[in-house]
Amino acid sequence: MHNYLKSLIKNKESEVAALYKKKQQTSFLKDAHYRGNKSLQKQIRGQGSVIAEIKRKSPSKSTIGHIPDPTFLAKQYMEGGAAAISVLTDAYGFGGSIEDLRRVARLLEKTSCPLLRKDFMIDPIQIGESIIAGADVVLLIVAVLGDKTKQMLAAATAAGIEAIVEVHDVTECQYAVSIGAQIIGVNNRNLTTFEVVPTCALNLIQHIPKEIIKIAESGMQSPKDVARYLEAGYDAVLVGEALVQSADPVGFIKSCLKRFP
Repeated sequence: MHNYLKSLIKNKESEVAALYKKKQQTSFLKDAHYRGNKSLQKQIRGQGSVIAEIKRKSPSKSTIGHIPDPTFLAKQYMEGGAAAISVLTDAYGFGGSIEDLRRVARLLEKTSCPLLRKDFMIDPIQIGESIIAGADVVLLIVAVLGDKTKQMLAAATAAGIEAIVEVHDVTECQYAVSIGAQIIGVNNRNLTTFEVVPTCALNLIQHIPKEIIKIAESGMQSPKDVARYLEAGYDAVLVGEALVQSADPVGFIKSCLKRFP
């Protein structure tokens, strides 16, 4: 069985090493501090929200959608009523870039819509890079970081930026709670095999305290799927592939919100 995560992280280590080689930027990236005023926690708490993702491809499915201009798609997402926008910046497996993030950040600059940088964070320098590029939130994946998740969460907190701590099973979920995660994302997708089990997030919600913001991720193909997780108690659902492939992303998001007023 192919181990997608292993190859993704190996490549990410090379990218981080390249960041450190840029001597003039390194100290600047390390010392970056979030100066914005957006809060994903406040934006989605108890709202029944959609976080809409810009995602070009997947390691397991290759090309998902042709996205020459990520801002065009971001505008459609906002028109549909997305509470936040996620940009997948990993180039190796997902065809994204930090420039995609910068472009969408400029679009959202004068709005209340938070911007999530979705990538494989393995070093605090990437948090600084995210802040400088315009992100309001970063993603920390327990399956990637293991015990280092605590250190990375502390680094994000020190930099003043919110973080989603992503989990996939009970052990990871309990760990995320124990380190003080304020936002937990439950991914239905196993990042090693990329297999999606839609009941994963439904089963894990009982292990997340009520006061913690909860986000369900992966495997939502229709507004009905999204409603299923919101009705189960999730504050928001992150939708990527279905929106990118939809002929009417505006209508898709509006339909999701109609089902959960």
